Amino acid sequence: MAQVVVVTSGKGGVGKTTSTAALGAALAQGGENVVVVDFDVGLRNLDLVMGAERRVVFDLINVIHGEAKLTQALIRDKRLENLALLPASQTRDKEALTPEGVERVIGELRTKFDWIICDSPAGIERGATMAMRYADIAIVVTNAEVSSVRDSDRIIGLLDAKTEKAERGQKMPKHLLLTRYDPARAARGEMLKTEDVLEILSIPLLGIIPESQDVLKASNLGSPVTLSSPNSAVARAYVEASRRLKGEQIKLTLPAEARRGLIGKLFGRRAIA
Repeated sequence: MAQVVVVTSGKGGVGKTTSTAALGAALAQGGENVVVVDFDVGLRNLDLVMGAERRVVFDLINVIHGEAKLTQALIRDKRLENLALLPASQTRDKEALTPEGVERVIGELRTKFDWIICDSPAGIERGATMAMRYADIAIVVTNAEVSSVRDSDRIIGLLDAKTEKAERGQKMPKHLLLTRYDPARAARGEMLKTEDVLEILSIPLLGIIPESQDVLKASNLGSPVTLSSPNSAVARAYVEASRRLKGEQIKLTLPAEARRGLIGKLFGRRAIA
């Protein structure tokens, strides 16, 4: 059965698009048939990270409004034949996303792919709510900083209230992806510790993606980091996260960290809704 995954966060710049591309490529490398969908209408960056910016003719909004067929808008990756991209529009605004249109496109994608990974814009406006609306699973991407974690807590609340699953009284499975993590900085108190983030958000940890220049290099090359630097620590972390997403039991070792306690006192523990 096809799985629709939304990659979301409250704060911008945490690595959603990078993570969408890397996880999509890792799943495809593992033999899955995957499409990554850009919901950031008006900005559109997923095509750049995928190296397909010059191949965009039609986009998600064209398909929603019946101006193009889905097959015309899908861009097949040249490196992995079982990986495709459905780009966002760069000239329209997010109001062009309609619930009926998004539901129809997602429904059609379910018949063609094993995994549909939706790259959500940051925040809580229409693009974000449309990206999560028909998801089966959510990946909440956050950095280990107070503002990012606080905004992710808000997104978790939306996932429990504004999705089709929530309206049917069902739980949305949610996973935490901690990105741009530096244990040395955490030990010096310059960013939150892993266990502090887990205590605040109270959702299962999918993976810890280390801070790495390989991510920037991959973006500049127009290639998911799992393809451009497959032996790097960051690529290995994404591959392991993709396998956990599929349900494989892969041990995740947390960095050795001493608790600070302050964050727990400031925010308290958030119970899973």
